[in-house]
Amino acid sequence: MIGYQNIIDNIAKAAKKNKDKGKIASYIPELASIDINKFGIHLIDADNNNFSTGDALEGFSIQSVSKVLSLAHSFGLVGNDLWKRIDVEPSGDPFNHLSLLELENGIPRNPFINAGAIVVADILVSHLKNPKKDFLNFVQKLANDKTIRYNEKVALSEKKTGFRNYAAANLLKSYGNLINDVDTVLDFYFHQCALEMNCKQLASAFFIFMNHGKCQRGKSYLNINQVKRINALMLTCGFYDEAGEFAFEVGLPGKSGVGGGIVALLPNTYCIATWSPGLNPKGNSKLGMAALEELTTRTGHSIF
Repeated sequence: MIGYQNIIDNIAKAAKKNKDKGKIASYIPELASIDINKFGIHLIDADNNNFSTGDALEGFSIQSVSKVLSLAHSFGLVGNDLWKRIDVEPSGDPFNHLSLLELENGIPRNPFINAGAIVVADILVSHLKNPKKDFLNFVQKLANDKTIRYNEKVALSEKKTGFRNYAAANLLKSYGNLINDVDTVLDFYFHQCALEMNCKQLASAFFIFMNHGKCQRGKSYLNINQVKRINALMLTCGFYDEAGEFAFEVGLPGKSGVGGGIVALLPNTYCIATWSPGLNPKGNSKLGMAALEELTTRTGHSIF
């Protein structure tokens, strides 16, 4: 049996000593004051054993990690009709670039760039009776934790500074790829990104992607083909223009967010969430990336 606890403890110790922790995502004002020294890891294996270290139980803004959860919810609601409005190719560009959107007639390259996630948000706004409440309930059920909440201050902060997202939404609207009102869709999107979760809650919520669509309690939320596709998208598009680097160094499907969180998984084996708020130049957690590389190196386990 692999000694996960010893491995993540040693990774955390090394991370704490690392002086180059990256830079906080200060362009979202509510994130600018986070302590850059925070670091946590939580791992859940296929037998529901939990391993935790550092600040794994402290909540943080999950930001773009939420895009996987909104994708899962919308995929479960509309099935393959989803792909009529969103492509599945890596963009090769930062998450908030708009140039490809215009070149490709309003069809976002994938659901994890901002434009793609805004289309997913539009689908959820169309199909849920109370979108923000219903989506939160979905995430709470996945994680089996009713304490998960939106951070309203972060949502408001994003609304005040999200000019590129407004530009993307209006561009989508101009191509007919946004059904609902721009302000309504973005209000949902900003709240989605402002979900506050800790590493344990994130690892629990992503358990379905490691476990053939079934959560820890055994309930099915997705079928195996939907899980396969979402995991493929996480591997190829989960880290924007650093997705290739993550696949090369770590070798796991995963998703990052500018709040410093990363979730990754090895099918049938484990799901792991890390949090370190300092980012590298590509917008991914600097120490989180290094921690996951160390994990797959020490265990010898990756999808490759």
